[in-house]
Amino acid sequence: MAYDVFLSHSHVDKSHADAICHCLERAGVRCWVAPRDIRPSEDWAEAIINGMDQCRILLLIFSSSSNNSPQVRREVERAVNKGLTILPFRIEAVAPSKSLEYFISTQHWLDAFGRDLDASLAELRHSVTAVLGAPTRDEAAPAPSAPIVVPAAAAPIHIAARSLQPAEQEPVALELARILGPIARQLVKRAALPGRNRQDVIAAVALEIDDAAERKQFLTRCSAQSN
Repeated sequence: MAYDVFLSHSHVDKSHADAICHCLERAGVRCWVAPRDIRPSEDWAEAIINGMDQCRILLLIFSSSSNNSPQVRREVERAVNKGLTILPFRIEAVAPSKSLEYFISTQHWLDAFGRDLDASLAELRHSVTAVLGAPTRDEAAPAPSAPIVVPAAAAPIHIAARSLQPAEQEPVALELARILGPIARQLVKRAALPGRNRQDVIAAVALEIDDAAERKQFLTRCSAQSN
């Protein structure tokens, strides 16, 4: 099942998440929200990534709780990296933390505090459907009038490259988890493509760390593992 909107929120704000989910799904907008859409025994971090992969919008329910939530910050970071539209829905008059401000300072905010909730939800529904109604880049691109067929050269035969095995991934994932939390194991797993050696994988996942000092510490600790 494909989704349209990923709801990012603190568990403290579950009542608002439920109200928003009900409002949007009643209008035909498919929402992904935890824990409802995480299957029993499914890895939480992997489910988050898979949910985002199916969505076009990350709807951030912004409050003092979500502002201080490392999990919410990681979800926003991943959504930005994946090119999702970020739509902040502010339910408290709180200024974003420095880490969140970096990602959402240029976004149009919808303020739901100090006003009727039903009116705020109606405005939110209108904003979401407007974004979803806009064509994606692939949809907007005109189809070529006549495809040009170029004979393909004979493909060389390659021996399948070895990928980094789970036991080799684990030490890297543990170091990354010190900074990014449970999502680290899934990021390392995805980076361990065939043909990538250990250093390639470390370099790839290091790009997920925004803070330069933390990135340097991660690279240093991973280098020490090899010594």
